[in-house]
Amino acid sequence: MRTTELLTIGEAAILLRFSRRRVLDLCARGLLPYVSLGPQRRVRRADVEALIHPVLTRTELEQLWLHQAIAARFMARPAAVLALTEINLRRLRRLHAGGPEWESLERWDALLGGEPEAVIEALTSPAQYAVRLRSTSPFAGVLSERERRSVLDALTESRCDQARPLRPASLERVMRAV
Repeated sequence: MRTTELLTIGEAAILLRFSRRRVLDLCARGLLPYVSLGPQRRVRRADVEALIHPVLTRTELEQLWLHQAIAARFMARPAAVLALTEINLRRLRRLHAGGPEWESLERWDALLGGEPEAVIEALTSPAQYAVRLRSTSPFAGVLSERERRSVLDALTESRCDQARPLRPASLERVMRAV
């Protein structure tokens, strides 16, 4: 199975067990990256699978969702986002001079000076290199506190939708153990 495969919104909805409207809402809010092919949207299979079977810790998953929203802001207003990240990078370099975070900060600097597609990939990919980069993110302040809360609430809501109720026998066993 190729992880770079692009899925239609309908295919993603089937895999996620969401409605098409819900998947479109995730895309519109920047929480599920997509590409437009004419009038249609496509999402990467890897991004959909990361929502289904997160192999990320809760913190890494929160960072991924927040950075997906940042990616949407970056696509809408790249100059403003780049100006803010440049300021943040200078500040972070002063704070972490020679520390273990330095390599990630250098990588961000190179990415931000390059192609926008590489920045979007680092912001939205569930791959381990991107997870490490996001742990030293220079994107503080791109989202307002209200926007951050909205993204985190959407993450919580999506995880609740995927939860399955316990069978009565399992519930009884858990309750006896407690």
